[in-house]
Amino acid sequence: MNTTTVNRDPLYVAILKNVITVVLSLAIIYINGTLVHTFRKHQVFNTNSRYILYIHLVINDIITLSMMILLQVLSYIIYTLNVSFCIIMLILVTCACLNNPLTLAAMSLECYLAICFPLRHPQICTVRKTYIVITVIWVLSLLTILPDLFIIIATRPAEYFHSRVFCLWTNIVTDAILEKKKDVSNILFLVIVFLILFYAYLRILFTAQAASVNAKKARNTVLLHGFQLLLCMLHYIYNISIEGLSMLFPKDTLAIRYVIALFIQIMPRLISPMVYGIRDKMFREHLKRYLLPLNPAVHPKKVQKRKI
Repeated sequence: MNTTTVNRDPLYVAILKNVITVVLSLAIIYINGTLVHTFRKHQVFNTNSRYILYIHLVINDIITLSMMILLQVLSYIIYTLNVSFCIIMLILVTCACLNNPLTLAAMSLECYLAICFPLRHPQICTVRKTYIVITVIWVLSLLTILPDLFIIIATRPAEYFHSRVFCLWTNIVTDAILEKKKDVSNILFLVIVFLILFYAYLRILFTAQAASVNAKKARNTVLLHGFQLLLCMLHYIYNISIEGLSMLFPKDTLAIRYVIALFIQIMPRLISPMVYGIRDKMFREHLKRYLLPLNPAVHPKKVQKRKI
């Protein structure tokens, strides 16, 4: 049976790392979960393509953080995982990460259509078409991963999938050609998304010169999407950063891997709730009902009943 040797942190370091990661991730998941709950409870959001795409982005962040918590905690408790179970979790994480830049591109195009073609926007950005776009996003993400999975299944013996391994994608996919294919597909995704964001921003910028308040707000939103894209790009230098720093500081590999994961994989997830959850006035007003349940301005009826 195939196993992987793993360096281990001292007990107190392992506990500290897991407490920080789990608490921070659960806080972000709670905020994002509140956003999803707000979206589900109010029809005004369910019929708007802009909010549907935004919630898709938030759900992908929830999936990413949940899988990362599970992988980290399990890696400290039992260190190595069953290969089949590891592959399933890595596919979910990879798809969720790849979905984000594509969703940002779709959201930027929606902003562009809303500002530059306001009369045609309701016919183009329907709820049905929005869910079709989300389906296409998932298909594209899966198409970048499934070939690797099929090659692994075809080239590895059945016993391999019952063995145990430290759960990293580089430990599952060891073929250099597959690694290059992954890099090429990532670069292709990012270039396409960057061009879409750049085009949408320029078109909205020209429209904003006519002193349209909505156009200026959309321009700022697309800028935020561009910043989110830069954070997504950090994900693609994740392995390179770990390898480079580990060569410089070989004794601190575990600390390097943890810090980079914290700042590249977890912290950027704080940005998504801010784009619409805090900046958008309508979403913010509905969100207050769940984040501030005791606020008299939000629930006046409940406060009156308590006084009586």
